[in-house]
Amino acid sequence: MSEILRVPVGLGARSYDVLVGAGALAAAQSRLPDFFPRGRAIIVTDRNVAALHLKTVSDRLEAAGLRADPVVVEPGETSKSWDGLEHLVDCLLDRNIERSESVIALGGGVIGDLTGFAASITKRGVDFIQIPTTLLAQVDSSVGGKTGINTGHGKNFVGTFHQPRLVIADMDLLASLPLREQRAGYAEIVKAALVGDAGLFGRLEAAGASALEGDVLSAAVAAAVAFKAKIVAEDEREAGARALLNLGHTFAHAFEAEAPKDAIRHGEAVAAGLALAFAYSARRGLCPAEDADRVAGHLRAAGLPDGPGALAHGDWVAERLIDRMRDDKKNRDGRITLILARGIGRAYIDRDTDETDLTRFLETLLK
Repeated sequence: MSEILRVPVGLGARSYDVLVGAGALAAAQSRLPDFFPRGRAIIVTDRNVAALHLKTVSDRLEAAGLRADPVVVEPGETSKSWDGLEHLVDCLLDRNIERSESVIALGGGVIGDLTGFAASITKRGVDFIQIPTTLLAQVDSSVGGKTGINTGHGKNFVGTFHQPRLVIADMDLLASLPLREQRAGYAEIVKAALVGDAGLFGRLEAAGASALEGDVLSAAVAAAVAFKAKIVAEDEREAGARALLNLGHTFAHAFEAEAPKDAIRHGEAVAAGLALAFAYSARRGLCPAEDADRVAGHLRAAGLPDGPGALAHGDWVAERLIDRMRDDKKNRDGRITLILARGIGRAYIDRDTDETDLTRFLETLLK
């Protein structure tokens, strides 16, 4: 077992730890019985993750004196819906879950978001524990308490803020993750560095390809989680500074909404969005062009898209992307809000976006 890094998320009475490293699940074993007073642990997972990791987690629970009670749903975004939410809440109620119990979310961001939302509304709120099985979920969606489902209006338009009691980011659970998924998750680590940790970005650049390996990756995950934890502690409900964590995401969500189903990964769209956020910042004279070049160069070196032309889907129309961006949850007073940068590690919230200029920027880029 490598060193387990403990990252606290400071939220007063609702504070919790994020345990990061290979063997984090074993390290958490002694703490688990406290969350399951009835001696059983309801585990929500999907069919694909169950085949890979359910036995490992169930065995660890058994070693802690707990009985695993799995709820297996279908994989993919279709489960993160009104129907999926109703099904999961019914499963929890069928098991007569009590408010003293916790639910385990074992999986990627879809499972974490769905389980967290179901936990927040079942019997007016039960606790939950995140055991993320993707790098993207470990570094991003499992921390911070955002839960939700998708609707016809877009991703995550319905949900709650419901913090987990514990997050176990065991790097051993990533062993079966395809390289494409690892790279997609790595984009969120790069994002954290670009928002407010220039030193971390420098370390990632220096590490090169090894940034996705072993203890180097564990340290990068812990650093990104620590940065996010600090922002969440300051602004839990995204009334201000937490919006900075959406750097690149306004562009990314537009790409995801316009692309065919499963054509691009969220992290790939985020990577392209990060490059665009810095390129647009440089265009407006806010950010040194050299910084935008460094960002694009590191994304390429990591095997990630450095713009829309490098995404698997390429049929982009500037006006349609702008239409999607008008629906972004950060917008205020009918104007598009962007997270831009004055340099690496110096992101800020820009509420004065000129749509005409932004459209010209995208049109030029897409040519």
